[in-house]
Amino acid sequence: MAVRASFIDLKPPVADFRAEILAGLSAPRKISSAKFFYDAEGSRLFERIGDLAAYYLTRTECGILVDQADTLRSMLPADATVIEFGSGSTRKIDLLSAALDDMRGYVPIDISRDYLRDCAEAYAIAHPNLEVTAICADFTQPIDLGNILDDTPRIGFFPGSTIGNLSPAGARAFLRDAAITLGEGGHLVVGADLQKDRGRLIAAYDDDEGVTAAFNLNLLTRINNELDGNFRLDQFKHLAFFNEDEARIEMHLQSLKAQTVLVSGRPFDFASGETIHTENSHKYTIGGFQDMAREGGFVPVASLTDAENLFSVHVLRVSAG
Repeated sequence: MAVRASFIDLKPPVADFRAEILAGLSAPRKISSAKFFYDAEGSRLFERIGDLAAYYLTRTECGILVDQADTLRSMLPADATVIEFGSGSTRKIDLLSAALDDMRGYVPIDISRDYLRDCAEAYAIAHPNLEVTAICADFTQPIDLGNILDDTPRIGFFPGSTIGNLSPAGARAFLRDAAITLGEGGHLVVGADLQKDRGRLIAAYDDDEGVTAAFNLNLLTRINNELDGNFRLDQFKHLAFFNEDEARIEMHLQSLKAQTVLVSGRPFDFASGETIHTENSHKYTIGGFQDMAREGGFVPVASLTDAENLFSVHVLRVSAG
């Protein structure tokens, strides 16, 4: 069978890097969206983070997908099309597809056109008997797939605890929109990191090798390169801590002294110790995540964990009506 791959561009709005960075640096508490981490170097560093000994999330989630393959197969429909919200490493989609009976198609959805196209073409070549349809869209919004996919069962896939990067309200909104995209009878397989020993949590986001620090600081390099900034990386440090009240890991870039930085010709003052808040990663309990799933329009089918209860993979079904 010939390789079948197609690309559909729904023309999602492109984030304005300059406008959002300038607005974030002008806020009373300086902030940047985590989506701006991922230039070419940021994406490379993130792949390295996934292989770190301290970063348990990737290998633990992969282990659950392998160890619980029979359980997943018993809960998910055969001859289904898998819709992945966000496109990245194909390692996890390969593990999920191995657990399914006769996966019919693969639909990665991502806002990054070139990256999405490259990933889809590579996946289609590696899986010539699978129909691959890449959709360039904002997966945090509902997507009408009626004219794109046939009536095969739909399984959504949202791995990596990416849902934890959303605020609780944002996560519920994503689930509601995903339920619309998947439609009645659709399923969602979603990874979520669990609350645990604070030391282990922090170590995963502040590794001894300094890879996560380099990943965080690379945001300043990107600002310097693309927005004519003059951040000195040796005058900022990576900071990660657990916010007990919000049940989340926070990543910040902390100024080591009082200083003024220029970005696109605009000055921004930093007090010594002041930070730019760059990322959140919310941590869940099983019950708390299931409650959120119900609020988002899903019925929890199962919650699968590893032996140490570090990470969870949830199987959800779109609520009837």
